[in-house]
Amino acid sequence: MNSIPFCEGMLFNFANMNNDKYLHRGVSSGKEEVHAAAGKIGHGSYERAFCRADADPSDPEKLIVLHADGAGTKSALAYAYWKQTGDLSVWQAIATDAMVMNTDDMLCVGIDNHFFVSSTIGRNKQLVSGDVIAALIEGNIRFRDKMKRYGIDVVLSGGETADVGDLVRTIIVDATALGFVNRKDFISNEKISAGDVIVGLSSYGQCEWEDRYNSGIGSNGLTSARHDIFDFSVGQSFPETYDPIIEAFAYLGRYKLTQASPVEGLDMGKFVLSPTRTYLPLMKKVFEKMRSSVHGLVHCTGGGQFKCIKFIDQLKVIKDNFFEVPPVFDLIMKSGTEAEEMYRTFNMGHRLEIYTDEKSAKEMMKMAGDCGIDARVVGYCETSDKAEVELKTPFGTFKKEV
Repeated sequence: MNSIPFCEGMLFNFANMNNDKYLHRGVSSGKEEVHAAAGKIGHGSYERAFCRADADPSDPEKLIVLHADGAGTKSALAYAYWKQTGDLSVWQAIATDAMVMNTDDMLCVGIDNHFFVSSTIGRNKQLVSGDVIAALIEGNIRFRDKMKRYGIDVVLSGGETADVGDLVRTIIVDATALGFVNRKDFISNEKISAGDVIVGLSSYGQCEWEDRYNSGIGSNGLTSARHDIFDFSVGQSFPETYDPIIEAFAYLGRYKLTQASPVEGLDMGKFVLSPTRTYLPLMKKVFEKMRSSVHGLVHCTGGGQFKCIKFIDQLKVIKDNFFEVPPVFDLIMKSGTEAEEMYRTFNMGHRLEIYTDEKSAKEMMKMAGDCGIDARVVGYCETSDKAEVELKTPFGTFKKEV
């Protein structure tokens, strides 16, 4: 058992240790207080849109979306893996994570092309060499070139690398993206209505544009994944990858970084470091053929399977046909993480949701299958007097309402 540090003013409820490990580790899956603070800025032109959009001052028929996101604490795991193995390729995957967390959020408002991306890196120069920066840049270039083969332009617009070693333990990798969309093509989520079905696009497997099996982990919940899958030898070897304040909740798992994973040919480190899947090539085809049938899009990132509650009004979303739990999430659950926490933190098998009519859903699922992405109707929408979500999972039914 890891030693438990004393920190004045901090109390841990150890009897409830498994219920809110994510919170005890200093992370909030819903970030309610952040959204409350940001709400003072306003929602832009469309209140329920997945991304804020503002009028283009040079063209009244267009909207501008400026978006920021990143790889989160996944970079701490990449750091440990790189330090142990010397394998720089994991940083290319981290670059993809930061990129996709932006592009695929913007995808949810109808932007499928002409992205301008700027990278922001904060590193501890004493620990993170220039080779890592070069690998991150190479990762951006590879993503750009791969998307270009599908007719998607991603412009790498430079960025900033800040040496902030007295603030950042290892490295933080973020990005900011700019995109434009015609008002008539904008997806505001206001068309989501009772009777709609929800097409879930799987987050795991290997699709047409991926080089190998993807665990589906994405870039959310990595604090939980890292500490619940890997054992304390990682923390002992690389204490800079976590805050001593949370030592009681650090590296509680059973696995080594280079131990075999459930997927042949991947060790546990690279299994959990699978790059976040992009749905851009698929959704570009969907938009070209049937954009008007897309009533809404939700990227199941922060907030997991409850994310959709932010984008509905007087509707009940019922999800009752989830994908089989992918191995990476099964491993985290077996660490003792409660099922409800899993569903509010992770995508649990599908990361993009299309809200549409039943007929269109069949065509969209076929298009996904043609790209090597499993798709299914995971749920539907009903009328309600409030916004509510009900998840009917193999582990019980979980609800949320606002």
